[in-house]
Amino acid sequence: MSFKDKLLSSYIALEDYLEFDSPLHDVRNNAIKIFEEKGFPTKKEEAWKYTSLNSLLKPDYSVYSNKERNVELKNVRKYFLHEIDTYKLVFVDGVYNSFLSETTHDSLDVCLMSAALNKSKYKPIIETYFNKAAKSDSLTSLNTAFTKEGAYIHIPAHKEVEKPIEIINFSTGNEAAMFLQPRNLIVVGENAHVQIIERHQSLSSNEVLTNSVTEIFAEKRAYVDYYKIQNDEPTASLIDSTFISQQRDTVCRVHTFTFGGNLVRNNLNFYQNGEHCDSTLKGITIIERKQHVDHNTLVHHIAPNCESHQDYKGLFAESSTGVFNGKIVVEKDAQKTDAFQQNNNILIDDKATINAKPQLEIFADDVKCSHGCTIGQFDEDALFYLRSRGIGLKEAKALLMYAFANTVLESVKIPELKVRINKLIANKIGVSLGFQL
Repeated sequence: MSFKDKLLSSYIALEDYLEFDSPLHDVRNNAIKIFEEKGFPTKKEEAWKYTSLNSLLKPDYSVYSNKERNVELKNVRKYFLHEIDTYKLVFVDGVYNSFLSETTHDSLDVCLMSAALNKSKYKPIIETYFNKAAKSDSLTSLNTAFTKEGAYIHIPAHKEVEKPIEIINFSTGNEAAMFLQPRNLIVVGENAHVQIIERHQSLSSNEVLTNSVTEIFAEKRAYVDYYKIQNDEPTASLIDSTFISQQRDTVCRVHTFTFGGNLVRNNLNFYQNGEHCDSTLKGITIIERKQHVDHNTLVHHIAPNCESHQDYKGLFAESSTGVFNGKIVVEKDAQKTDAFQQNNNILIDDKATINAKPQLEIFADDVKCSHGCTIGQFDEDALFYLRSRGIGLKEAKALLMYAFANTVLESVKIPELKVRINKLIANKIGVSLGFQL
């Protein structure tokens, strides 16, 4: 039985546990039909031209885990941003863990998707927002059909969340291979502010494949600062699809730091639905061995007088492969758009590969749009200068790599997180940078 057939059979079993009169009943059924028709994406599709999922679909994944999930805080504390106080939503093998989590009882809702989907008090939000920004591609539809658990965050109007919210998904390795599908819904009300940190982390060397979907809705004048930390085990793979719908005068920022994992595919989609939106997409990728990281971004400028800024840096060692497919669409009515996209890559070793495809589709005539892409190796003159000052080759390359990535780090707004990312970069480079982190 193929993995696709196994999933379709699992959905039939899932239906027995779902309420027939649920407002999501038709949504789920339509979603599974889309997945059944399209199946898993292949390299024949333009958006997946450089990324194959074939090797990921071979293991016999468990879709549901019934085994005991004991995780002690001392064994996972290092994965939390423990330097500061945060709200925490922690899931272990797709199941909420109340012991590791720390939520709130004040005016904001930081709770579970399972509660939001099944309690009447959340019905207006679910009917208004759930599955409204997500595209109907095959993997997103698969997640929609099986949606059961994840983070539900509703920030009411005029609320500034006093501390960051962490969303952490652990996989224990209790199963030989595990397939997880977390679903997050984040609604940020008018004039509200929030910072969120998201992480997927395997706790063993067993194979895990995660198909994650996050929908973010920013109402008028909202501020969303979102960080994705991707530093998983070599046997863990992640397909992460994030959809952000912005109303007028909103600021939404997403930083993606990718250092670990086997195959990582980030689908990041921004939709600017009102005037004076500001969208920021930044990322640092540092990978080695046979790791594969694919960033697929879209900024859809629908309304006039909006801005978008993209800056992705990639460092690729050994036989690793990187992909950057960045697309900017400017509709006819989106006059006075200012859109910037930059992708810079360094191939550390001869066997490393990068495939970059920046795209602009502009239908307006009064815009300011630019994109650039560079692929190269270390600057020999810069290396010579550093070595002439008594710095070893390894350390000189590390300094150049750090300087290369620093433009992305500068815009991180949580100081403790910036320190943590600095340490991850230093560890990934494999050398002490010789200054205070």
